[in-house]
Amino acid sequence: MGLHSQIIKRGNCLDLFATNILLNMYVKADLLSVAEILFDEMPERNTISFVTLIRGYVQCLQFVEALGLFAMLHREGHELNPFVFTSILKVLVSMECPELGWNLHACIYKLIHESNAFIGTALIDAYSVCGCVDYAREVFDGIRFKDLVTWTGMLGCYAENGLFEEALEVFNQMRLVGFKPNNFTFAGVFKACIGLEAFDVAKGIHGCVLKTRYEHDIYVGVGLLEFYTRCENLGSAQQVFEEMPKKDVIPWSFMISWFAQSDQSEAAVYLFCRMRQALVVPNQFTFASAIQACSTMGDLDLGKQMHGLVLKVGLDLDVFVSNALMDVYAKCGRIEDSVELFERSINRNDVSWNTMIVGYVRCGDAEKAMGFFLEMLENRVLATEITYSSVLCASASLAALELGAQIHSLTVKTNYAKNNMMQDQGYVPNSLTFVGVLSACSISGQLSQGEAYFTSMFQDYGIEPCIEHYSCMVWLLGRSGHLYKAVKLIEEIPFEPSVMIWRALLGACVIHNNVDLRRLYARCILEMEPQDDATHVLLSNMYATASRWEDVTAIRQSMKKKGMKKEQGDEWDIGMLNMRTRQAGFVPNYSAVLLDVENEEKERLLWVHSGRLALAFALFRTPSGSQIRIIKNLRICVDCHAAMKLISKIVQRDIIIRDMNRFHHFHDGICSCCDYW
Repeated sequence: MGLHSQIIKRGNCLDLFATNILLNMYVKADLLSVAEILFDEMPERNTISFVTLIRGYVQCLQFVEALGLFAMLHREGHELNPFVFTSILKVLVSMECPELGWNLHACIYKLIHESNAFIGTALIDAYSVCGCVDYAREVFDGIRFKDLVTWTGMLGCYAENGLFEEALEVFNQMRLVGFKPNNFTFAGVFKACIGLEAFDVAKGIHGCVLKTRYEHDIYVGVGLLEFYTRCENLGSAQQVFEEMPKKDVIPWSFMISWFAQSDQSEAAVYLFCRMRQALVVPNQFTFASAIQACSTMGDLDLGKQMHGLVLKVGLDLDVFVSNALMDVYAKCGRIEDSVELFERSINRNDVSWNTMIVGYVRCGDAEKAMGFFLEMLENRVLATEITYSSVLCASASLAALELGAQIHSLTVKTNYAKNNMMQDQGYVPNSLTFVGVLSACSISGQLSQGEAYFTSMFQDYGIEPCIEHYSCMVWLLGRSGHLYKAVKLIEEIPFEPSVMIWRALLGACVIHNNVDLRRLYARCILEMEPQDDATHVLLSNMYATASRWEDVTAIRQSMKKKGMKKEQGDEWDIGMLNMRTRQAGFVPNYSAVLLDVENEEKERLLWVHSGRLALAFALFRTPSGSQIRIIKNLRICVDCHAAMKLISKIVQRDIIIRDMNRFHHFHDGICSCCDYW
């Protein structure tokens, strides 16, 4: 600028050529405002003046101004040369409006510039972005003297639009006419090989890369990383990564993301720490992947540290980072922190809403999950498969059939109801598929089939069992009477068993009245969750069954000290139900009352079980003939189960009860569980 001021002092003696050089200098120095002033003050301008400032606008992402300058250039009658067209085509692609290239293409055609390799390559790029591959090919075929950039552009167009065989064919033709591939060519070829799963071909291309010394190029390196991780050759991927220059954030982000998505969370966090030590600044994608790893590990402290780093670099409002942070807090039981992040988020997307809905479903608050779903619809955010599967789980937890039916109709409208239907259509089952199958086997007591599916899952499909799979198998084995086999399976679990698994085993021990195992595993649950009231009640009932009344008293005193109690509800007048069931031949099962009292008192206590009180209230408050729905947080007792069957026949109403294990649909004296629960 000092030189410019001296020129102005001496009478501004620069000609057009020199002024364009000065204009270019300001553009390259990111002094766009000074460049604009200089441009406006130029007594004479030519095409180069306009193109230089257009590139300055593109550099500063001021695309509308760039288009305005192009319009001015055209109005003033300046020459429309290849530099003008390539610059404006790049503007249209950057604005994500490549379809406007049609109008520009017509102008290029009129001026007989279509055969120019420079312009043709820019047109191929524009058509590639909007998916018009056939038009890109027409442009390519019309270029008389194709250079390496042109061939690479066409190869990239095919690869980016999923025409992988055509991409490899272009690569072979290019080699036949004598062109040697560059780094961008290799990147496109690797993409095509990955798309075709032509891993042997890709290994041959890697050999070409080594011969041409492109292995240290960032684009080629990332292509190699994607290839080796896709074919699960972790050793080669790590070798490529270690041999690459690591000043750029892209290879670090790629490897961290791959580790995080491959259930290698510790490796992802370790690599993130290495990246920090190498003084490479993480971007939003790096943070999102690293935080995802923290979420998978359930490491709240590490997640908090990541949150602190995010705040330091100012990426806390980025939607990818914010979503990852919401997920880690939700999975670690800090849903209130997730809500705070959600409310502060400016650019929410469907993942933001899904994270909150799934988080509330996971922590058992189905009502709030449904509230978020309704708010999501009000905000016109498009629901996804994850949204619908989560809210259907929430409606099942609430036993809200009408709400579930409404959600089902939404899934039909949005065509999600057809997803994952495997009816001999060649779909491969995934982890969730086996959760459903094993759950069905455990509910119906099909032990041999359940064991066969469990074995097939990892032997035939390579799916590693997770907590949900093990929980289903422990319940299936335990419920079938194979308690010690269930214990052996728990001992073989390669990670720390969760409360869910211990509860499944404890429930089986209760059914088969195994006092020793019940006491041991109830203690395990209470060590993990001291405030778990259901386990306290089961432990108390266990001691009552064994007539160990002192232990019963100790457990109930412990519950009282912790501020816990088993709610029994208010006692309505349900004598009519009692009388009608007795007239129908019902005989109470006194073993269901685990107290040392007379049979008359036991019968009274049976009729004030929460399920029967809920039933009496429903019969009083709901229309005759309508379904009755009841939710219990414990397993329904044998006496209530028998009573419900008989009452459904007496009152001629369907009674649906959701206990801690499953649904029971009582209809005309029969239960859907066939007395197996």
